[in-house]
Amino acid sequence: MRKKSWRSTRAAVYSLNYHFVWSTKYRRKVLRESVGETLKEAIKALCLEHGYELIALEVMEDHVHVFLSAPPKVAPSIIAKVLKGSTARTLFTKHPELKKILRNGHLWNPSYYVGSAGQVSSETIQRYIKGQKTKEEGGD
Repeated sequence: MRKKSWRSTRAAVYSLNYHFVWSTKYRRKVLRESVGETLKEAIKALCLEHGYELIALEVMEDHVHVFLSAPPKVAPSIIAKVLKGSTARTLFTKHPELKKILRNGHLWNPSYYVGSAGQVSSETIQRYIKGQKTKEEGGD
């Protein structure tokens, strides 16, 4: 059975996939071994709790890649805030040694990258939209 490429809520049918990347403060290589595992588990739990579908996750020593799907009512900036804020609290609680390496309670750089991905390319969408007028005029 083929998995559907879209999801739905009461008010929308969507295919919104986001690739987030963020790094540790000063690119410190602190996401090793048990710290990295704790981070993975925390991200999985947050996605489940907030209704995001986690598609892919990789934790590097100094940065994180998260690929997920979220409903359109949730802005990507909110997703980043939830993931970064909650995981920082979790990691500082479960790994207090991080406080010695990352002073002032800042685990993550303040910025992040987010890119979107869907099931079709932007060129396909543009062709589809341009073809709508022609289709209407042709009597189809």
